Amino acid sequence: MISMGLLFAGVLFVLGVAGLLARRNLLMILVSIEIMLNAAGVAFIAAGALWNQADGQVMFLFILATAAAEVAVGLALVLQVNHLHHTVDADAVRQMKD
Repeated sequence: MISMGLLFAGVLFVLGVAGLLARRNLLMILVSIEIMLNAAGVAFIAAGALWNQADGQVMFLFILATAAAEVAVGLALVLQVNHLHHTVDADAVRQMKD
């Protein structure tokens, strides 16, 4: 049980890292970060199930709150970059200038 949960979390995390490194679209980078955060949450829940404790579920709630804040701030930044540079391509926007 624990090995399957941790294996699933590892696969999710690797997919998130691969998406983070391979994609240049800022929205897809944010989605990849969300996948990595969910992988960490799955790992916490699997560990909590192993020890019969609710600590993993509590940590998952903190991860969900962090992910919600990351989405709000990240989408605001993506909208601002799109407004200023008319693109969401990370290669096209190397540095932010005022």
